[in-house]
Amino acid sequence: MVFLSRIVGGVFLDGQALSEVGPLLLLLAGAIAVRAVLAWAEEVAARTGALRVKTEIRGRLFAKITRLGPAYTAGERSGELVTTATDGVDRLEGYAGRYLPQVPLSAAAPLLIAAYVFPIDWSSSLLLLVTAPVIPVMMAIVGSYSEEHMYKQWDALSRTGAYFLDVVQGLTTLKVLNRSHSERGRVAEVSEEFRSRTMRVLRYAFLSGLVLEFMTAVAIGVVAVVLGVRLISGSVAFEDALLVLILAPEFYKPLRELGSRRHDSMEGEASAVRILQILQTPGPSETADTVESAQRPTTAPPTISVGGLRYTYPEGQVPALDGVSLELPAGLVTAVAGPSGAGKSTLASLLLRFAEPQEGTIHADGVPVTGMPAETWRRSVAYVGQRPHLFYGSLLENLRLARPDAAMEDVEEAVRMSGLTELVERLPHGYETQLGERAARLSGGEAQRVAVARAFLKDAPVLVLDEPTSELDPEAERLIRDSLFRLMRGRTVLLIAHRLSTIRHADRVYVLDEGRVVESGDHDSLLREGGLYARLVDSYGGVAV
Repeated sequence: MVFLSRIVGGVFLDGQALSEVGPLLLLLAGAIAVRAVLAWAEEVAARTGALRVKTEIRGRLFAKITRLGPAYTAGERSGELVTTATDGVDRLEGYAGRYLPQVPLSAAAPLLIAAYVFPIDWSSSLLLLVTAPVIPVMMAIVGSYSEEHMYKQWDALSRTGAYFLDVVQGLTTLKVLNRSHSERGRVAEVSEEFRSRTMRVLRYAFLSGLVLEFMTAVAIGVVAVVLGVRLISGSVAFEDALLVLILAPEFYKPLRELGSRRHDSMEGEASAVRILQILQTPGPSETADTVESAQRPTTAPPTISVGGLRYTYPEGQVPALDGVSLELPAGLVTAVAGPSGAGKSTLASLLLRFAEPQEGTIHADGVPVTGMPAETWRRSVAYVGQRPHLFYGSLLENLRLARPDAAMEDVEEAVRMSGLTELVERLPHGYETQLGERAARLSGGEAQRVAVARAFLKDAPVLVLDEPTSELDPEAERLIRDSLFRLMRGRTVLLIAHRLSTIRHADRVYVLDEGRVVESGDHDSLLREGGLYARLVDSYGGVAV
């Protein structure tokens, strides 16, 4: 701008020839080139920085959710979490890559220009500084109206993602009940709400842009009028007046860009609130205490002692576990039975470190389990549940989740021990067969055997079984039961029991009711006592508890 004002003043006032202004023209061309390069570098830096921020936050978010575990995700909508981790993180690009860098630039650049203009024409410098605050003030006034709608738009988007995933996952139920058409209408309603919220946000964004452009034009106009009057009166030189006039748009430009990028920042802030809420959720895996490696449970089956466990779910009023004490002897099978809601699954969750007890202790060979990192403890524990999750991918990939570095010989041995050899031979591509999402190619019994094979492959000294045969037909149950008996041999086992066929072989049975241990003993002694255990067996016709 300095070079341009000198060139214009020299040519039009002093009548200089091209040769006289040639050096200034070269300097002007060089300055324009440097400015273009810096603008390109700014854009590259902004995008690169935003990409790094998104990658880092998405990684931290995923790590946090995995640390929080099933106890946390059970109370959340999967679709909403997915929307937060994908679209929510993407919305941070405008906030991190454009708005945040613009904040110091909007303060530094105008002050730099004003400081340069001050010794040339101090009155113009003061005029620029006096008119500058009008733009951020108007930006704040208009932005306050749109911010509330931005948060509502994000809530609508989260509900849309959550509801759509619910519909996709429950498509079989909707088809069977002939409700797909009605659910399609509800999806349309949720989508329409999001569209309406988005259009409302855009209206405020356009209004904000209009106000900012108008106020900037008014401010530049005021500066131009004052300079024109002073130029006519002869109180300012033409070249100085021209320099101030062409610098005025550059003075207000960073402030105007701050206002336009404020809209991007509000989108990012709305999603960041939810992201930070997840990241700041206290989790069971973040214990600060660690146990020396020499004190950690060995590969040998440990004796696990549970003392005075008490746990109440965040939204619950009644404790799920209320002073539970029991012992899992090394190398033996300990079963836990009881009616629904007695606290059996909660006990398993605490043992797996999916949640931390509010009171009580869990020790393995005298070492406090809660004193070591959850990941360390889980390396000593294998788990087989009622509904094992198999991921989209090959059979081999799903098996090696238990031990990614397992040799093929170990995988084949685990398959043989779980009775899965026939299935592998029947699959079109053997171990490389793609199972599809949620193991669509496999039956329920086959999926359970894959889970048992994973437990064999992990070869952990502690085994937690949440009765994996409870939802299978008799033939599939027999096959799984034989595999489970082989799997339980030589391990410390906690068996969440539902069926008599499995529990009757346990070395000891604890009976829970309303979060308390009400009976303990072996199967035969508990039947003779005629208590809750006996009533449960009798109520299921002597078949299940």
